[in-house]
Amino acid sequence: MSSPSARHPRYRGVFPVVPTIFHADGTLDLPGQRRCVDFMIDAGSNGLAILANFSEQFALSDAEREILTHDILTHVAGRVPVIVTTTHFSSAVCAARSRQAQDLGAAMVMVMPPYHGATLRVGEAQVLDFYRTVGAAVDIPVMIQDAPMSGTPLPVTLLARLAQEVETIRYFKVEVPRAADKLRELIALGGEAIEGPWDGEEGITLWADLEAGCTGAMTGGGFPDGMRAIFDAYHAGRRDEAYALHERWAPLINWENRQAGFLAAKALMQAGGVIACGAPRAPFPDISAGVREGLLDIARRLDPLVLRWAR
Repeated sequence: MSSPSARHPRYRGVFPVVPTIFHADGTLDLPGQRRCVDFMIDAGSNGLAILANFSEQFALSDAEREILTHDILTHVAGRVPVIVTTTHFSSAVCAARSRQAQDLGAAMVMVMPPYHGATLRVGEAQVLDFYRTVGAAVDIPVMIQDAPMSGTPLPVTLLARLAQEVETIRYFKVEVPRAADKLRELIALGGEAIEGPWDGEEGITLWADLEAGCTGAMTGGGFPDGMRAIFDAYHAGRRDEAYALHERWAPLINWENRQAGFLAAKALMQAGGVIACGAPRAPFPDISAGVREGLLDIARRLDPLVLRWAR
């Protein structure tokens, strides 16, 4: 059997980011977290991504990260593959987090390049060494997250080189400006080493990225059923149907990406009774009444499963 490639990836489809569920006092709500995961699987998610930026990973302690990783992977119990974000500035810490995620049953780890705050960065040589260290620490695939939040340039030449030199680095979530062109260039330059060219940023560029050849999408967690319908129709060759579906869901995708951010999924889940509390962890402000009302108005017109699942 040939090894996985961009044409036959191990993992493909819609892998939404799982929000971290808190009680009103800011402590972890593990029963609510499990209901959230069950809903997302029932809504058609091909897989899940945890501890990502849209999971408020920046507000979690190391101990909470371990609790969530263990609890979610145990609860999922192999129903779908789970990607665990293990980003850290330190090569050694990121490698150790990645090994731990693998040992707990992660299907893949996702890693941003090393950065801290608005100005602390390292050069391309150090970025290469960082990913080589992380890639050598695990046997499961590593997804490089190419996102503006890090402020670290990741040229296509660097990404393709890593794919060709490090056996475990095979997936790339591209969510920088002009993502579609970058995906095209990466696929062309990296060839068979690029197993998973993926869309990100809540699917705001999904149509362009599908046209560019993406085989996966890491979206928000509130309406996997809508995102899955678009993705499946496109990859089944039903391009007109996919376009119509994308046109239908675009207002909700836009509202999440441009207005509600990572609180969109939790607001939808709270409105539908999936979870009891949709608040973020302090000091991040809660979603405003106007943004919440606009989100729910659009969602009700689309009738996503999130508003019906808990009935």
